[in-house]
Amino acid sequence: MTDKRPQTNVMRAMEELRSMIFSGDLAADSNHYEGDLAERLGMSRTPVREAALLLEAQGLVSVQPRRGLRVLSLTPQDMNEIYEVLTELESLAAERAAQKGYTVADLETLAMCIDHMDSALAKEDRPAWAKADDSFHSELVRLGGNSRIQAVVVQYTDIVRRARAATLYLRPLPLKSNEAHKAVYAAIAKGEPAKARKIHWDHRNAARVLLIRLLQDKGLRRV
Repeated sequence: MTDKRPQTNVMRAMEELRSMIFSGDLAADSNHYEGDLAERLGMSRTPVREAALLLEAQGLVSVQPRRGLRVLSLTPQDMNEIYEVLTELESLAAERAAQKGYTVADLETLAMCIDHMDSALAKEDRPAWAKADDSFHSELVRLGGNSRIQAVVVQYTDIVRRARAATLYLRPLPLKSNEAHKAVYAAIAKGEPAKARKIHWDHRNAARVLLIRLLQDKGLRRV
């Protein structure tokens, strides 16, 4: 029987390191030795090293021989480019989803995400809104049915989440954002591909413009 414990440790190390990066515990541009991280996580260096390589593939760290890993920072230009990619791919996913003839039952998870965002906004609970927003975009891409789009979007999702965390309390309460989500849902449910694509493109592009402006206004050259 194959021993799955090492792989489990790799995934646990990756998730915990990712959490540390997003929380700021492992700050942008900071360097960390594998041994120190392994001690913090209560495991050997091997799973930490393998987890670091996975995080490097996601664009979160740079693995440096004999020097451990360096947490990569992101510039507003980085975020602008990433949002441009996500805007095009997610809009294509929305278009494809509207072509598939989904039933109300098929779109139940998407509708639930919208409800959760409404509830969070009513309480002005921004972290809860952000979590539901992530789920909405993930489900939208899944409904598009293109595994290649899903793979690329997943690669950048964590990076976007990290930048958004730095601006979550700087932006206005995202009421317009959820109205756009509802409009995208309606276009998909009615089988209107061009409309679904345009609404989502406008929504994502507005988010890009807002994020870059907030980063610049705050003077954040790197996050």
